[in-house]
Amino acid sequence: MYKSFLSWRYLLARRTNWIGIVGIFLGVGAMILILSIMTGFLGETKNAVRGSLSDLVIRPDFRTRIDGSKVVSDPAKVLEVVRADPRVAGASAQLSWFGLFTVKGESEDKDLIFSDAEFSKQSGVRLVGIDVADEFQTSELKQALAREPLHGDTRVGDVEHPFAPPPGYDPPGRKLPSVIVGEQLARNWLLHRGSEIEIFTVPPGVSLEEIGRDTSAASNKAFVVAGTFRTQENEMDLGTIYFERNELSKFLGRKLDFTQVLVRCKDFDRDGTAVRDEVAQKLLAADLLRGTRSMRTGQLTEVNTWEDQKGTLLGAIENERVLMAIMLSLVVLVAAFTIFAILSMMVTEKRRDIGILCALGATPGGIQALFLFIAFWDALLGATAGAIAGTWLALKIDPIEQWLSKSIGVQIFNRDVYLFDHIPAIVDPRAVAIIVLGAFVCTLLFAFVPAWRAGRMHPLDALRHE
Repeated sequence: MYKSFLSWRYLLARRTNWIGIVGIFLGVGAMILILSIMTGFLGETKNAVRGSLSDLVIRPDFRTRIDGSKVVSDPAKVLEVVRADPRVAGASAQLSWFGLFTVKGESEDKDLIFSDAEFSKQSGVRLVGIDVADEFQTSELKQALAREPLHGDTRVGDVEHPFAPPPGYDPPGRKLPSVIVGEQLARNWLLHRGSEIEIFTVPPGVSLEEIGRDTSAASNKAFVVAGTFRTQENEMDLGTIYFERNELSKFLGRKLDFTQVLVRCKDFDRDGTAVRDEVAQKLLAADLLRGTRSMRTGQLTEVNTWEDQKGTLLGAIENERVLMAIMLSLVVLVAAFTIFAILSMMVTEKRRDIGILCALGATPGGIQALFLFIAFWDALLGATAGAIAGTWLALKIDPIEQWLSKSIGVQIFNRDVYLFDHIPAIVDPRAVAIIVLGAFVCTLLFAFVPAWRAGRMHPLDALRHE
């Protein structure tokens, strides 16, 4: 009983003990906050990638084989093979191409559209043709269409039929086909529902040399904006325009029906790799893949999981998280070393008290426990306060950053740079428990040496101390 009582009195009487408590508080709080943000970055990146790429991506290589044969370009046959697998929840064909767009009427001179002067007035975008019902089964497009826009009311009129003409769109002439644009793209170009845009692209089979000799070889067409989508993935929202797949194929001259097939598994973690390998072999046997293989792994490169495609990015974030944890743990080690130094000085100063306690019947183990209790209180106060503060800051980091940016007039987190438009943070209870436990272990280990010295001190030597 006396051990906990005296340890608490010694803790409060010596103000330098609070240095160690503050150090542990800062170390634990910083570790929880930073690791929660890094975990959030990793989780949001995975969600963003999975939302736009689905679980598996099949991209047939349509180049001519060495023997002169070509892959059968039939999305219906690819979908039939994929959907026959009972582990597949859904599959959709996409036609993906690239082009330039401008607001209709701003640049009508087609001979100058690819010149340096005019290029600055254009925006490079990814053109994606989809079948709406199938797309809803394989990606997060439906949620992106229903999500509240950050700026104005630019959502589509009907989420289930996003390519329906925008409400109130009744031009005097022929109605233009509808497209859906990313919200950030719409914001940057001041687009709204009913805005007319013109898209320019190089059709399949047309070389840039031909475009250079004759710009009329490029395709251009006007479309009307039916609404926007917001995936919270900046790259996607800033550079993607959705079309009906048939409409985009017609725009490209009917030279392509699809470029990729997205596949959603019922349980990707369990079946993803097996489905990838089996579907790839079935498509290859049906002559729906060219059979291009990786020289490094020997696997077919035309069928990949989302992790295969974004493994480098996800691995880099994971490495950053581990390195950040190692560096921040040094703060806790420094705080523990501070407690070691404070307890060492306290043992020297309290030698007479130690002698008196021994004379009253305290055992060496009891004296050692007394000073370990001081370290325990340091760790308890610092780690508990740090865990509470770090968790609260992690949960509130996005509004705190916005308030702080407005207060000091400096944009701390530039949302245009990252894949998402908010600061993500995921608080993992296991990680919090490990960090707190680690702070306790480090503190007690560093405190053991001075506590052991106090316990083995001879009572007569301690009482003779002035």
